Amino acid sequence: MKTDATTFETYRPSLLSLAYRMLGDVGRAEDMVQEAWVRWQKREMEVDAPKAFLMTTVTRLCLDELGSARVRHEESRSDRLPEPVDLDESGIGRVEMLDQISMAFVVLLQRLTPAERAVFLLHEVFDMSHAEIGDLLQKNEAACRQLLSRARENVAVERRVLQTSRDEHRRLLMAFVKAVTGGAIEIEKLHDLLAEDAVVIADAGPHGIQYGRLRNTGRPVVGRTRIISLMKGFAKQNVAPVEIQERTLNGEPAVVALRDGQPIAAILVSVADGQIRHIFLQIDPERLRHIGPLQ
Repeated sequence: MKTDATTFETYRPSLLSLAYRMLGDVGRAEDMVQEAWVRWQKREMEVDAPKAFLMTTVTRLCLDELGSARVRHEESRSDRLPEPVDLDESGIGRVEMLDQISMAFVVLLQRLTPAERAVFLLHEVFDMSHAEIGDLLQKNEAACRQLLSRARENVAVERRVLQTSRDEHRRLLMAFVKAVTGGAIEIEKLHDLLAEDAVVIADAGPHGIQYGRLRNTGRPVVGRTRIISLMKGFAKQNVAPVEIQERTLNGEPAVVALRDGQPIAAILVSVADGQIRHIFLQIDPERLRHIGPLQ
């Protein structure tokens, strides 16, 4: 017979995966899972479906967290990115569909309302019924279906960026990194690599960051021409060189830049139709804590 601890540990990776995708923050996800463990221990009745019970508990905790004024303010920043994460080191472990935890996918989730996010994840990823989700959200099935429909519409617009082979993904990522770190910016190469409507999102934290004489804008940079101009501006700064390491973050190819042995940036991209559609730059030191051991 399974003990409470054994049962909980069986579902911990799924719970952590759910909380991370809801919050985009590993530390807070761990807090939600720990609180679910406390509530699991304190329950006063037997539970026939422990996974559903625990999923429901974590979802409600995440919705409460997302409803706080502090988190609403953080999520209102247009340059805020989820934490990049080493799935094995974080405890999330193997995910059946890696595109469902990629940086592009988690960024898409952050564009949804908390309720849409919960319904989409529970139904599309964890296969819960509308009746179960309705009980959790205290909404009828029709309302849940409407939330799911809106979420699907928002996700579908960008979902095509999640359908690229790993080899092509890595090739384009490394070509981009080489084009912008090899001394002079390779403008023609960048022009070929970037989609015309490409977007750079650089998360430097709530207080921003200085890079030579440049300071991050706090807003996404949209368009191939503007991105190339931005990269040219970075190249002119007299800053110390960085070491580049290939990694796997959020289940996909990534690059970590280090200076003096410390990570200063994680670089991930999304790819569509043979070009880079998004460049995600996580440069907030506080949000580089879960990228795993440095090589």
